Amino acid sequence: MAYIREKEEERTGYQSGSPLTDSIDNNCDFVMVYRLDATMLQRIKQHKDAGYIVHLMTGIAWGHYKDYLYGEYDGINHWDEAQQDRFGNLIVHGKDVPYMVPTVAFSDYLTEKLKAAVDAGVEAIHVEEPEFWDRGGYSPAFRREYELYYRECWQAPHESVDAKYKCGKLKAYLYTRTIDRVSSALKEYAKVKYNRYLRFYVPTHSLINYTQWKIVSPEGRLSDIPGVDGCIAQVWTGTSREKNWFNGQFRERTFETAYLEYGVMQELTKGTGRHMWFLHDPIEDNPIFDWTDYRKNYLCTVAASLLHPKVNTYEICPWPNRVFEEKYPKNSPAGEPIPEEYETLLNNMFQTLGTLESSKEADFRVGILVGDCELYQREYPDSLFSEAAKEVVGTVLSDEEELLERFRNELFTGNARNDELMLKFMSSNAFPAFFGIALPLLKYGIPVRPVLLDNVRRYVGYLDDYDMLLMSYEYMKPDYPDINNSIASWVREGGQLIYIGDGSDPFNSISSWWTGKFRNPAEHLFSMLGIPADENRAVYTCGRGTASVWKINPATICFNKENADSLRELFLETAMRKGVKPAFSNHLIIERGPYTVAAVMDESINDEPLVITGLFCDMFSPYFEVITEKTLFPNDKAMLFDLSKSKSYEIIGTSVRINSLVAYENKVQIFTGGAKMRTANIRIKLPFIPESATVDNEKVKLSFDEISSTALISFPNITGEREIIIQ
Repeated sequence: MAYIREKEEERTGYQSGSPLTDSIDNNCDFVMVYRLDATMLQRIKQHKDAGYIVHLMTGIAWGHYKDYLYGEYDGINHWDEAQQDRFGNLIVHGKDVPYMVPTVAFSDYLTEKLKAAVDAGVEAIHVEEPEFWDRGGYSPAFRREYELYYRECWQAPHESVDAKYKCGKLKAYLYTRTIDRVSSALKEYAKVKYNRYLRFYVPTHSLINYTQWKIVSPEGRLSDIPGVDGCIAQVWTGTSREKNWFNGQFRERTFETAYLEYGVMQELTKGTGRHMWFLHDPIEDNPIFDWTDYRKNYLCTVAASLLHPKVNTYEICPWPNRVFEEKYPKNSPAGEPIPEEYETLLNNMFQTLGTLESSKEADFRVGILVGDCELYQREYPDSLFSEAAKEVVGTVLSDEEELLERFRNELFTGNARNDELMLKFMSSNAFPAFFGIALPLLKYGIPVRPVLLDNVRRYVGYLDDYDMLLMSYEYMKPDYPDINNSIASWVREGGQLIYIGDGSDPFNSISSWWTGKFRNPAEHLFSMLGIPADENRAVYTCGRGTASVWKINPATICFNKENADSLRELFLETAMRKGVKPAFSNHLIIERGPYTVAAVMDESINDEPLVITGLFCDMFSPYFEVITEKTLFPNDKAMLFDLSKSKSYEIIGTSVRINSLVAYENKVQIFTGGAKMRTANIRIKLPFIPESATVDNEKVKLSFDEISSTALISFPNITGEREIIIQ
């Protein structure tokens, strides 16, 4: 834990499409200059001159590529490469900014455009958000790619489960191919022309969010691309506030969703030596909320990320100019600039995040299997719905709460549309089949993590990090039979598996390796485990391990607390076969060096507060408040610095970067740099009671806490290096 470090560590950075201004010049380690435009070279130079390590970021699925679209680049009009839905509508990110079908020509165009950034000396290239919408797959370019890839005539995705699944796999392949081509070509260009190693990263939403929003992206496939050096986990309020179902209630659960999103993202680089940054956003893309909402949800995402102790580098803020220089709610008479305390808190966090170290994880490790394959079956083809259901689906059932209420009322009543309603529920943005399994455990204090299915065959011993796995093939399908073989081997060697699913998913009928041999891939898994497939709920001993089966659609666990209780009972019964009894609670808590991070959840086993006692500084307080007790109620989060682990002259918290600190006999000299802000704070532990503090020879506010032996210095900050003397 150290505030004084070299920027070359690249622990903290942000992306910005604007010139560097005083309010965002916070002295983080690196800046990702965003966008390929006429100002790019100027902005790269400006940030370099200010002492930042400079990367370049641009979109790989969309961007300001009008010269390519309109034929100015190569004399060919490329609008047929824009993603289209079944009705011929272009899928766009803005005017003249369509989402692209990533053809070979588009890949080569991006490569040529990005060479200018390499020539300007950037250390790394980031191509963000490789996104192909599930509702796409109808443009002329995609049809050509389909025929080349499958060597057969294109089939409309909405016509059959086979066509839907095959189109989904192709979409993921196309972006995998593009990232591979662009990264390898640019790395070769940098090495040949400048004898320089260029790093290449992919900032991307989580697999969970893309499944919710029905966007196909490579995700796990990124691990197969040699030119990719790592990723940024694009998790923030906008992704994590997507509503989901739990105990029959449909609402936002930002902390829990963010926790699961960050959890799956670290699996993209785990054990590979590649790099992962976790992103936080102090606001979000939707500008309609006020600062209270933004602050609450920001701290939800920060706490969620800190509870994953193997990642300790962060993108501290996308688009900082919109945070520190704009008013919210936007375009509202009530819009206000960022409150002073939130401004200070954010700058505190930007510095604090650079001090995090990795630490050990929970003793009992629980995972839920997920995979890229779930992106290929997010919608069901028209053939599965009656004409009456199609009409209802387009109108009444667009509201998720009404959808579930209709399903509740019609379940087991003999109504012909029961299956159709369940399919619409399964394909809703709530992604109930996954959250139906995850939330009953997470809400009860089990630190469950999504685990990537295909990594089972990528890395030897990948599952060895987990004591128990939960899974279902109702929302995904294994692309290869050896995945099941590896899971079964892990169980026989001592692992514990809970399989949930009733085999009702229509995508079980796709043409695949199990076709004609098993009704679905779960039956093949059961045969590998050597367990019968005829009981609805049972726990089996398999070698040194345990396999439990519950034949129920996992989405129905969302309906009520009784179903969630049943899952927890099966979880305990399975764990106790190995003599383990996990303790349920309403909170998650870990220690990371001197920091204690905790979150208390509602909708849990009880509403009791979590009380943490000791001598701490509250890192979620703008002033790093000294406390001896922290009481957390449901929906509260905390990050506490344990002062018993501190030493004299140690910086406990700061709003500005600490460039150097020298302790003399009767004074401390500190040099800092940071953004312009109304109030900057530094709390430092001292072996003496200070009499005064100055910043650039001007006296500033100083207070001393005798219990903690810490001094708090407060002052308005300006950019540039500043000298602080504590006398």
